[in-house]
Amino acid sequence: MSRNQHVVPHGKEWGVKGAGAERFTSLHSTQAEAIEAGREIARNQQKELFIHNRHGQIRDRDSYGNDPCPPRDRVH
Repeated sequence: MSRNQHVVPHGKEWGVKGAGAERFTSLHSTQAEAIEAGREIARNQQKELFIHNRHGQIRDRDSYGNDPCPPRDRVH
């Protein structure tokens, strides 16, 4: 089962973890490295990527899924 991915702090490192998972998919020395790894997984699984700050709060998110309600084109 594929899950939304989260980039979260883990001590002095950053981890990528599926939503609700107990174990990390991968650990990285920087947040940027963890974001790239999480982004790749989210793209492959067509899920969302949630990026947390050092305090565990969500600071950003990206969606790589099939959005059934995409935003309207505001130009026309």
